[in-house]
Amino acid sequence: MTNNNQPSIPGNYRGDSSSDLWSVFKIMGEFVEGYDKLFKIGPCVSIFGSARTKPEQKYYKLASEFAAQLTSKGFGVISGGGPGIMEAANKGAAESNGKSVGVGIELPHEQGINEFVDPRYKINFNYFFVRKVMFVKYSQALVVFPGGFGTLDELFESLTLVQTKKISKIPIVLFGTEYWGGLVDWIESTMKSWGTISDNDTDLFILTDSCEEGVDHICEFYQQQEPMPNFHF
Repeated sequence: MTNNNQPSIPGNYRGDSSSDLWSVFKIMGEFVEGYDKLFKIGPCVSIFGSARTKPEQKYYKLASEFAAQLTSKGFGVISGGGPGIMEAANKGAAESNGKSVGVGIELPHEQGINEFVDPRYKINFNYFFVRKVMFVKYSQALVVFPGGFGTLDELFESLTLVQTKKISKIPIVLFGTEYWGGLVDWIESTMKSWGTISDNDTDLFILTDSCEEGVDHICEFYQQQEPMPNFHF
């Protein structure tokens, strides 16, 4: 006897497969545009953080200062191009006459690329995953200020890529002990004790409250090797 209360399982998709196939070409186009534009810029550092941070807040000012110090050492700065920490990073780079890059994303109700991004280095993407590749491929280091889910996503994906050697090791700086300290403590006390990461996996990043310490960490790393794009394929 058939049980009519059982949910039915659809046998076929009803979508248009041609739209999926055409999306492949859109994705390819975004990669080509991103590779072409960002490759020409030279060594850069990506700065992540919350879009909700206001200009009068401490971490906005510190992100701007960090970016200014990076540009004084010859690095360009890449941000997500939006407001908050992203704007602060671009502001610090632009006001120090450094390269200020904005890798934006098309989202509803968003303000678009901030005014401190150099128009020559402005690029918008439709796909988050393409944008994340650009953040990492052309970055010689990652600096992570306090942020939300998007910042955590970018942080942990980058850590995973380095951990699994999908990209070369690059400096990763967590900025703000009051914000990141609890997470780092949990990683140390729980993830290590459960054996879900190796003991040396926490060597992949540093935690600091000092712009000078963070910039020095990045510069010291590149005293030993030549900056170059990641994802060597």
